[in-house]
Amino acid sequence: MLNSAMRRNQLILLILAVALLAIFNRCFMNSRNVEVPEEMVDYSYISSQRLFDNVWKVIRDNYYDAELNTQSWSRWKEHYHGKIKNDDDAKVAIDTMIASLNDPYSRYMNKSEYLEQNNSIDSKITGIGVNITSNAGKIQIVNVMEGSPAQFANLLPDDIILTVDGKDVNGLSLSDVANLVRGQENTFVNITLLRNNNKLTKRVMRKEIRIKTVKSSVVDKNIGYIKILSFIGSATPNEFLEALEKTKDTKGLIIDLRGNTGGLLPNAVFIANLFIPEGNIVSIVGRNGYKYDINAQNTEYGITKPTVVLVDGGSASASEILSGALKDYNKAKLLGTKTFGKGMVQKIIPMPNETGLNLTVAKYLTPKGTDINKIGIMPDIPVELSIKDFKNNNDAQLQAAKNVLSKMMLSAN
Repeated sequence: MLNSAMRRNQLILLILAVALLAIFNRCFMNSRNVEVPEEMVDYSYISSQRLFDNVWKVIRDNYYDAELNTQSWSRWKEHYHGKIKNDDDAKVAIDTMIASLNDPYSRYMNKSEYLEQNNSIDSKITGIGVNITSNAGKIQIVNVMEGSPAQFANLLPDDIILTVDGKDVNGLSLSDVANLVRGQENTFVNITLLRNNNKLTKRVMRKEIRIKTVKSSVVDKNIGYIKILSFIGSATPNEFLEALEKTKDTKGLIIDLRGNTGGLLPNAVFIANLFIPEGNIVSIVGRNGYKYDINAQNTEYGITKPTVVLVDGGSASASEILSGALKDYNKAKLLGTKTFGKGMVQKIIPMPNETGLNLTVAKYLTPKGTDINKIGIMPDIPVELSIKDFKNNNDAQLQAAKNVLSKMMLSAN
């Protein structure tokens, strides 16, 4: 059970989250040509040709670069007119059209991809609770989630998956294997494994798996360690609050954003607002140069303890919004290596036939007006991880962060 203080803090932060989301939405509603006309979002089934035409129009009217990468956009509609017979044709045509924008972040999602995107935002899937990778062409279990059906069935890291419901997975992609494992809740999947040269078959019930995006612990007795795995989940702000509660008695804080490729912009703004009580947190620059500042909202709940943020080349997008704001306001020291440099904002736009469009509609600037796109953010304290560190499983960056934070805590006393 949550104690009364935590419930009160959660209520404060819930109000803050709603306020920030409203500001974010208003930012786009006030930005010319960014909001998608409701009549263009047709949730019923339409012909594949009309599906392509709708996507073509949404991109034409809403893409961040009004010149659409200096090309005549009408040529795509003319090129594919009357040639699209099914939704697979539409996807190929749309993918080709989007590729001409030379934008690695805009993408069209078919029905299954759009559903997976929404499940990521909801931080849930229906499966067995394992992460898999491809190792020398073999599908290997990387880890097993605590309390998951896979754990109860005694699946273990390093197990090699051979078959799923009798289907040989050799040569299949990771997404294909994941789709075989996932399925309707409370149904069973039979998985044949190779473990220490022994074949095992496990019958595992599929369940709804809640994906935690924030992990926390207390290290060296007085340092709170919070790792944000992703900003994609709608529960990320509340999970961050729970992490703060677990580490509330510590004198310093380490926030680990390494490998965090981003997610929902309001989540990053929400967490930054806990450190920054007033002022601009991020500026959004939309189509035709429209600029909107997202400012901090008043809240009784704030973080004032010394903080170090760990970043690396995998820290991107929302991770850079948070780390950039904290650096600009000197609310934390950034330690690690230069961040990725993704300063563009995408909007998820629902399209007909249960598909979706993840479209670049704006760019963002840090509070000091810095454009970090394709540049990244330099840490205050550069610390590399050597090959020797990787081989010895030695996290030299985390150790350096603890050392720096210990000095910051002494200075704060």
